[in-house]
Amino acid sequence: MHPKDLALLASLDILLTEGSVAKAAERMNLSTPAMSRVLGRIRALTGDPILVRAGRGLVPTPRAETMRAQLRDLIEAARTVLEAAPSFDPSRLDRRFTLRATDGFVATFGTALIARLRREAPNVVIRFVQQGDENVADLRDGRIDLDIATPGGSGPEIMVQSLFVDRFIGVVRPEHPLATREITLARFCRTPQISASRRGRPHGPLDAALEAQGHTRPVVAVVAGFIDAVLLARQTDLLAVVPERLTRTVREGMTSFPLPVATPPVTVAQTWHPRVQADPAHRWLRARLRQVCADSTPIAEY
Repeated sequence: MHPKDLALLASLDILLTEGSVAKAAERMNLSTPAMSRVLGRIRALTGDPILVRAGRGLVPTPRAETMRAQLRDLIEAARTVLEAAPSFDPSRLDRRFTLRATDGFVATFGTALIARLRREAPNVVIRFVQQGDENVADLRDGRIDLDIATPGGSGPEIMVQSLFVDRFIGVVRPEHPLATREITLARFCRTPQISASRRGRPHGPLDAALEAQGHTRPVVAVVAGFIDAVLLARQTDLLAVVPERLTRTVREGMTSFPLPVATPPVTVAQTWHPRVQADPAHRWLRARLRQVCADSTPIAEY
């Protein structure tokens, strides 16, 4: 419906209420001739006189009487749409959110996030999906609500908010020869290792840092996720290089150590599409996720 038609509906409601063109004009802040022209347009659209003279006043036609009740419902519905949204109450929220995240993020932060959301919004369901090709279209189309990953490669319109900064460390089982020895660069580069890459790549930023110093490392296995890398390291004499915070829960009982070569820090962020930027429920979810990450154990000092 065209906005002008909506204005005509409001004018018609006032005309039927007042039963007078002059009084309706006064309420609409129009001149009487202008209000008469509005009535003329309404008559032309409906094919009905709407108001007919009876003595000194105007009375509605049978068609207008039928329209009166419908008008009230339409105007009330329009008023509801245009009014400010009611205050947000998460306890009454009944909604499902889809978050795309790594297995490490779910293992590390999933329990705390779910517990916090259930306390405030017991009817909310969180659906975690694994990262794949990081398709931005999933955010645009609403197939996922939040993408939790290292920022970069998203569309220019995508909103980004940092959650925390992580760093890579080495991890071996307690019985590994490195568990009780100094981790020198030479020993590190001689130790068979596991590489974690969703795309199956054996080399990454760590290898670039090693090559800059004239070193390489022997990668003998490549897995899709950091959790798998830690699980393999727990059962073998392989060394896994993984993010510290994203593997905290699965590294319990293992020996962790800082790398003997500097690597770039890893920023983990939440990203979303601007269409949900002002959505109260989405804003609430983003705030709770940010708080859960802030409350988690910080990077350790070795």
